[in-house]
Amino acid sequence: MLPESILKQLTDLARVDGATLHLGVYYKNTLVALCHALEDAIAQSQGRPVVLAAFQLGKWYLQEADRYGQLADRSRQIVILAAPDAGFAEHPTSQRSNVAIVPLSPTDPVAQEWHLTIVSPSYCAMVLCQELTAADYGPEGPPQSDLERKFYGLWTFVPQWVDRGAALLVERVARYQPALAEQLQRQLAAVAQEQATAPGEDWLTITQQVVNYLQATHQHRHPALQPGQLGFEVGAPLDQNLVSNELQAFLRLAELLELSDGQNSGSAAEVAALTEAIGQLLDLPAAQLKRMRLAAALHRLGRWPAVWREGLADPSADCCDLSAVQVLRVMPRLRPIAHILNHLTEHWDGSGQPSGLAGDAIPLESRLVALCADFQHRRSGGEQPNEILQHYRDQSGRWDPKLLEALTLLAQGLQQGWELPQMSLRASSGLWLLDEGAIS
Repeated sequence: MLPESILKQLTDLARVDGATLHLGVYYKNTLVALCHALEDAIAQSQGRPVVLAAFQLGKWYLQEADRYGQLADRSRQIVILAAPDAGFAEHPTSQRSNVAIVPLSPTDPVAQEWHLTIVSPSYCAMVLCQELTAADYGPEGPPQSDLERKFYGLWTFVPQWVDRGAALLVERVARYQPALAEQLQRQLAAVAQEQATAPGEDWLTITQQVVNYLQATHQHRHPALQPGQLGFEVGAPLDQNLVSNELQAFLRLAELLELSDGQNSGSAAEVAALTEAIGQLLDLPAAQLKRMRLAAALHRLGRWPAVWREGLADPSADCCDLSAVQVLRVMPRLRPIAHILNHLTEHWDGSGQPSGLAGDAIPLESRLVALCADFQHRRSGGEQPNEILQHYRDQSGRWDPKLLEALTLLAQGLQQGWELPQMSLRASSGLWLLDEGAIS
């Protein structure tokens, strides 16, 4: 990472906090689709955001300037940072009262970065990347195709990191235009006050929009493909990057759900670890373990939004919001995961929802993820494993007896000091979970 770059500064702050930012490599075509999806969410949002965008060179901004003119109608402030060229400051959009241009020094590391930071009363999002250097590309050198240019960084919905990224950008603006930086500080403070009372954005809709834009980009690359065939072509890195980011969109949503539960914010990783441990005790094949690991990472989506909007987090609640699960089906390789989540609230005796399935008719992955989610939730609330197991024995008909036996073995090990490996909800490395043979 370039010294003095915003990406380097943000990762340094995360390191001081003991936090980890999930960084990855993105192709330009992926970032274009991602940014367009997040920008278009501005037109659908309830609040007027502050938008900070860095384009490297003015010529790249000129390709999007008309678009930003439309965004300005829905924004309280837009700031464009780029190294000056091609007369980008003279574009009509740049003359609008709520659009400010910050010409960067060509030696400023931000001139090598791609930024989009949206801070709205109702939602926030950030894309923060820097372009790979010629040396980073290796012996083959930089690509000939513009869309194959690579960038290293992250994108996130997490308010903590969006706010910090925005603050760092404002500090950089202050080097060039101190008065504008002071204005931005006041505007961001006003947004923060409005966030306390503004209705939350429908993140499910935004996530679906991101996936749709990524799929549309893929469809444009392969017009002969039918929508249901969208995936990645083996050996096509650009296609793999698009599909990987579709998965990241859902994992970003799951991450928001994690953060919204201050009492149990690490549940997804723990449920994944519990699920895999029991799966190994049962000697399940690798394909099933992959399915369950991903389903565990996304298991809270089955309670979005009905339970979560009431501030509840009890996985034993007889509630499964099918609208959230159905959104997963827009990504063909996640349809088996949607099937697992769809049946988390079935009961062994057939008294559950949504289909009233009983016994082995309930998918094994659904039975196991549901049991581990409930066990983890109770354990995080302070219940001891023996108490939890006794509760399950008293709940005759709710759980698969075979899985309870395996959980009992695991619980005994935990009491004897076993430690489960913690599995990070790392989206950027999650493409291997989408191996077609594993979850088809």
